[in-house]
Amino acid sequence: MSWLNRVRNSIPFIAKRESEDNLWHKCKGCHNLVFLKEWEDNLCVCPRCDHHDRIGATVRFAQLFDDGSVTALPMPKVPEDPLKFRDSKKYAERLKIARATTGDSDALQAGFGRIDGQPAVVAVQDFAFMGGSMGLAVGEAFVAAAEDALKRKCAFIAFTAAGGARMQEGILSLMQMPRSTVAIQRLRRASLPYIVVLTDPTTGGVTASYAMLGDVHIAEPGALIGFAGQRVIEQTIREKLPDGFQRAEYLLDHGMVDMVTHRKDLRERLAQVIGYLAPVKVAA
Repeated sequence: MSWLNRVRNSIPFIAKRESEDNLWHKCKGCHNLVFLKEWEDNLCVCPRCDHHDRIGATVRFAQLFDDGSVTALPMPKVPEDPLKFRDSKKYAERLKIARATTGDSDALQAGFGRIDGQPAVVAVQDFAFMGGSMGLAVGEAFVAAAEDALKRKCAFIAFTAAGGARMQEGILSLMQMPRSTVAIQRLRRASLPYIVVLTDPTTGGVTASYAMLGDVHIAEPGALIGFAGQRVIEQTIREKLPDGFQRAEYLLDHGMVDMVTHRKDLRERLAQVIGYLAPVKVAA
C-alpha cells in the first residue's frame, strides 16, 4: 500500500469506495465483467454469453419456490471424520473451511415448498462445498429428503452438482450410492415423481447413482455431465472423442437427458412436469 493510500484511509470523514469485487462479476464463460446486480437479476446467468454459473441451495431455493413457501429440512447428524483422514490437511480442517466459506453444514441442503403451487421436496448440491462431493452427510441428507417426500406424498427434485464421492470418507462414501438407490426405489413404489436437474458439473459416483435414476432428467445449458473425465476415457479407449461430448446438449441429442432448460424457464418447466407426474395435488 502506498503512503497516499495509507494517509487517505486514515482520514475518518472520507468514505471508502466500494471495491471492484463488490460491483462486478467476472463471467467464467466469456470472461467479461458484468455488473453484479445485473448478473443476479438474470438468475446468475451471464447476460452476454448465457453462461449458467454455479449456485448454492440458498440462491436456488429463492429462484425456485413460491415466495414464503419454503421450509428448510433439518439435516441428519453423522460422524464427521469417521476415518480420521489426513492428506495435506486434516479432513476436519477442510470441513471447517468449507463451512466457513459457504455457510452450510455440508454439500447438500433440502427444503420443502411450492413451485408455482405444486408441492415438492427439493435437494440441492453445492459444488462450492468440497466440490459437492458425496459423503455420509450428503447420503444421509438425500435419504432423509426422499423420506420426507414419501411422508408428504409429493414430488422429490434433486439438483446435482458434484465431483463424485468424497475421498476422505473412503468406502463409507461409496456406500451412499446403493443407499440413495434404495430411497429412489421407495419413491417409485409409491408412484411419486423423482425429477433430476443436472447442473454443472455432475460427475463421478453421483452420476453413477441418483443423478441418472430420475423419472425425468432436465439439464441446464452447457452443464458438464459424465462419470470419468474426457482425458481418462480417451486414454482408456485410445480414441479421440468429439468436442463437447459430455455437455448437456450432446447428451440430449444422444438420449441421455430428456430436456435442456434455461434457468429462466426452469421453475415453470418443473411445475409443469410435477403436474403431469404427481398423482394428486396435496395440501401440506
